[in-house]
Amino acid sequence: MTEIDIAAALLRLTLGVTMVAHGWNHAFGGGKLPGTARWFESIGIRPGRVHALLATLTELGAGVLLLVGLLNALAAAAVVGTMIVALIANHIRNGFFIFRPGEGYEYVLMIIIAAGALAALGPGRWSLDHLVGFTLDGLPGLGVAALGGVGGLLLLAVFWRPNRTKADA
Repeated sequence: MTEIDIAAALLRLTLGVTMVAHGWNHAFGGGKLPGTARWFESIGIRPGRVHALLATLTELGAGVLLLVGLLNALAAAAVVGTMIVALIANHIRNGFFIFRPGEGYEYVLMIIIAAGALAALGPGRWSLDHLVGFTLDGLPGLGVAALGGVGGLLLLAVFWRPNRTKADA
């Protein structure tokens, strides 16, 4: 056991539980998937139903992969991509602090940075990646995570059409 293994396990478990909880809430909390779809539509991500389902499956899948330490960099990329979309489409306009009206971006930014750090660090010895001998960390792992961010930006470019107010028009 090394300090790196401990740090990787802590990051994987924290991000994994957070992403599973987030995806679970999209699917089964409050308004369930239909409510999540309506919310996506309300912030301009269309079609809301498709994106609610894809975001939920991505969050649940990435969370589980992180928990078991399988395809660590790819799971981190999925986290980065979904959080980039949340950052830009919903949180950045509300300022930094999460407690501001509309929720600021500090929470999603920290998740993005933690996922990037985990991709660079690697999953550690207590992971399925280690068990099967799969290694993708350092700059290549961080590069994969960054590609998740590029994917999020591409999604926004194609599917995000924010509602314009009269003041914006």
